[in-house]
Amino acid sequence: MKPPASHADPFDHHHLEDPGPLHSALREAGPVVHLSRYDTYALARYEQVHAALTDWQRFPSAAGVGLSNFRYEKPWRPPSLLLEADPPQHDAPRRVLSTIIGPRALHRLRDRWAADAADLVDRVLSTGDVVDAVPALAEAFPLRVFPDAVGIPDAGRENLLPYGDHLFNAFGPPNDLVVAGTGRIAGLSAWVNAQCARDVLAPDTFGAAIWAAADRGDLTYEQAPLVVRSLLSAGVDTTVHGLSAVLYAFATNPDQWERMCAQPSLARVAFDEAVRWESPVQTFFRTAATDVAVGDAVIPDGAKILMFLGAANRDPRRWQDPDTFDLGRDPSGHVGFGMGIHQCIGQHIARLEAESLLTALARRVSRIELAGPVARHHNNTLRAWHSIPVRLHRK
Repeated sequence: MKPPASHADPFDHHHLEDPGPLHSALREAGPVVHLSRYDTYALARYEQVHAALTDWQRFPSAAGVGLSNFRYEKPWRPPSLLLEADPPQHDAPRRVLSTIIGPRALHRLRDRWAADAADLVDRVLSTGDVVDAVPALAEAFPLRVFPDAVGIPDAGRENLLPYGDHLFNAFGPPNDLVVAGTGRIAGLSAWVNAQCARDVLAPDTFGAAIWAAADRGDLTYEQAPLVVRSLLSAGVDTTVHGLSAVLYAFATNPDQWERMCAQPSLARVAFDEAVRWESPVQTFFRTAATDVAVGDAVIPDGAKILMFLGAANRDPRRWQDPDTFDLGRDPSGHVGFGMGIHQCIGQHIARLEAESLLTALARRVSRIELAGPVARHHNNTLRAWHSIPVRLHRK
């Protein structure tokens, strides 16, 4: 059987502003829907999205995790060794990076990041009670601590967000959002690539450890800078918008902030629940490696498959009251970080950043409330924020 068809454009600004109605329509249409505008197949229910994410043999990533099909099209930059590769090419980079940014490394960063978060909160509160949570907190903290951990210099870090913004836009169609970044991307890419060089990276950092792995033969010297680039490409924007999501969640759910202040150990649960609730990474593509049956329909070999992570994370078939931000929920199992061998390798870093910042805020702030209209930042892949004005009530 042919799946139901939709002519909707998920990358239209109307849907980027509010994807909920489209997500609901796709979930209700069936386990797979043909998006005729792009001749791609949409998965919006949790069961099918989870299955596709964990089945890299039939739904591989090497043909690209965007709309572009690397079987037939040349990628605009060298593919990611982690995100856009499958075993065996994927194995060594993943194994090396899993060790470098594993629990031992994060344990060493915990006290430093807690102090950095406390310092940032103190400085933000010193400027007044009303701040824009996006630049003041959600952007400022990751741009301070994560590039330090990777080992890149201070100069030029403002390039990371526009570079990442274009990277995630480029996973979608060549629409106005992609066109808007095209003029700058050559310069931004050159800057990012330069930061991946061995002599630029500070010692005793993630970047230096990646090059040391090449010295040991765990990676090739050609792979080392690409692995560093993977950290810089995927490790900033996603965390920024995850932090924005959790701050917005608390500003609009004051009872949940009171709950976290009373029990600061809920900081990580709060971040994961916000990632489920808002899904900073809304979509990713795969490519069918063979004819694949989904429900009563067949996705043909070579077809692109658009997985709606945001829709899966609010699927009422999987979640009770899915539109509610609730710290009493167990959000584990959400697909906001992906699943399977390609799940986000830096998710524990993002959780530690969130834990550090939320714990520091909980010590100083009794209530977070919206202080003005919020504004979205549209991106073809990310559920992103431009502005969240908040009033921080001090303890």
